[in-house]
Formats: sequence, C-alpha cells, structure tokens
Amino acid sequence: MKRFSLLAALIVALVYSNLSAQTKIDLQPSDSILSILQRNTGQTVELRLKSGEKIGGKVEKIVDKLVYLSQLTGAEYYDAVVDTADVSAVVIRRNK
Repeated sequence: MKRFSLLAALIVALVYSNLSAQTKIDLQPSDSILSILQRNTGQTVELRLKSGEKIGGKVEKIVDKLVYLSQLTGAEYYDAVVDTADVSAVVIRRNK
C-alpha cells in the first residue's frame, strides 16, 4: 500500500511539473518588449536585435529603457546592457 501511495504521488508530481513547464507566454494587448523582459527577470533569454545580431543571457535588471544581462551565452564571464529600442524579439526557452 505504501508503494502504491508513493507511486501515485510521484505520477501526480511529474504530471503537474510537466504541465506547468509547458506554459506559454501570457501576451497581453498592452505588452511591449520592456514589459516582457520585466516579467522574465531572472530568466535566461535571447534578444534578437534590429541589426540582426543575437545576444543571450540572464535578465538581471531593467532600468528605464535598458536591460542588464549577465552570464552571456557563450561568454559567461561577461555582462551586457542593451537598449530595449534596439530589440526586435525576445526568445524565451520553454521546458519540454
């Protein structure tokens, strides 16, 4: 009986974690690049810039129209500050 309870609890936990990991971006009519970045503070994102470049890292802080990224993808010992006016897209990785 204990094994069955443990197995049932494990299955429920796995199903719940799988469903919560697959949530999509909750896009609102009033959203902007800035508001999307603010909601993803602490998460790793990739910014697609209007120049065609890509820069990825952990969103640490947003001030006025600037976003501070740490732990840059491919350059983990570097940080960057990006003007949000130069960002054309925010790529956020969902878990499987």
